[in-house]
Amino acid sequence: MKIAIAGFGAEGRASYKYWSADTQNDITIVDENPKIVDDLPEGVASILGEGAFEKLEDFDLVVRTASLAPKKIKTAGKIWSATNEFFAECPAEIIGVTGTKGKGTVCSLIDSMLRAAGKKVWLVGNIGNPSLDILHDVKPDDIVVFELSSFQLWDLQKAPQTAVLLMLEPEHLDIHGNFEDYIEAKSNIVKHQTAQNRVIFNYNNSFSTKIAKQSAGEKLPYLSEEYAMIRDGAFWINEERISSTDVVALPGNHNLENACAAIAATWQYVQDTQSIESGLSSFQGLPHRLQLVADKSGVSFYDDSISTTPSSSIAALKAFDQPKVIILGGSSKDGNFDKLAQEMLKHDVYAILSGDEASRIVRAFVSAGFSNFETIDGWDMKKIVERSSKVAKADSVVLLSPACASFDAFSSYEDRGDKFQEAVLEQD
Repeated sequence: MKIAIAGFGAEGRASYKYWSADTQNDITIVDENPKIVDDLPEGVASILGEGAFEKLEDFDLVVRTASLAPKKIKTAGKIWSATNEFFAECPAEIIGVTGTKGKGTVCSLIDSMLRAAGKKVWLVGNIGNPSLDILHDVKPDDIVVFELSSFQLWDLQKAPQTAVLLMLEPEHLDIHGNFEDYIEAKSNIVKHQTAQNRVIFNYNNSFSTKIAKQSAGEKLPYLSEEYAMIRDGAFWINEERISSTDVVALPGNHNLENACAAIAATWQYVQDTQSIESGLSSFQGLPHRLQLVADKSGVSFYDDSISTTPSSSIAALKAFDQPKVIILGGSSKDGNFDKLAQEMLKHDVYAILSGDEASRIVRAFVSAGFSNFETIDGWDMKKIVERSSKVAKADSVVLLSPACASFDAFSSYEDRGDKFQEAVLEQD
């Protein structure tokens, strides 16, 4: 078979390894970035440079990387993906999790609780573990927890047995073009479900609820008295008390909601409250998600670089009662900062802005009547951290929670978070 591997990042490399294992396949690596030429496997054919994805008419199969929209590929063959291949061939049940924010945390909590119950679990997908790398090791009695981005869901042909729909709001509009395309992509998580499947969805989010109605499976709302909820400082499912919320180590009410979603999914496989409580308490969080970096002279520094939307930065603000300094700005995702500006008025908070979107955030602040901010040009992280320390009040929090993407000055949100952590730890 003549196969094009379209996009050669981490997922593309895993796809190449998987399909090249069959020596009958004729593989070509395709990427618009010509600089990857030095990283290609020896002897493999390639099509590189601008317009590369429009030159694939002669291929039988084009395996797209997640962030490559199917509509950008010109071919007479079949457009496929690593996610589709995994779903088609996986012998085990899959718990698929999607949403605008919280996917990685919810997947990791599910993984932690299932492992505490003695289950064999595979955590893959958008969380950073390529699914095809482990496909041949998965056994029928295992459980796969798969974090699914809208990009992975664009053309999904088979549904997870358990779909989890978290809160949804406008995101990635710079790539999707409009919110309707984003929601349509997210909807694919349930479109192929059967009556034997189930969808767990955020009862308080209209978009999540609307998508859940498209499922042919059982519909289980969390944050609702109908199934799973938080009440009286505890998690409950069908009037059974599962655990105190105090065992969750992650800060913020939004993380209690994430834990509720994770419990709701886990309960379909494990009805053991002790294992669930153990799994909840042992999970300490993921990097760059309200991650405590250090305490310096009574000020706590938190890396929340994963927050690339205004709503996620609002959640970070709400996670702490003490005075705050928040670092905002970055590259555009076509976000609206009006609600963030209104939220700032409710907190004892000082804002430091930088990056491409700083001017738009300033306009939103001025319009809302929030004036407790300043702008620092050029993402000089050392300067930003030093200034944050200077303006921070005693016993306060400094939050890197940018509300924007990172690509104006960094290779990724992880890179941005790493630079922040380095600057914090270099302080006297």
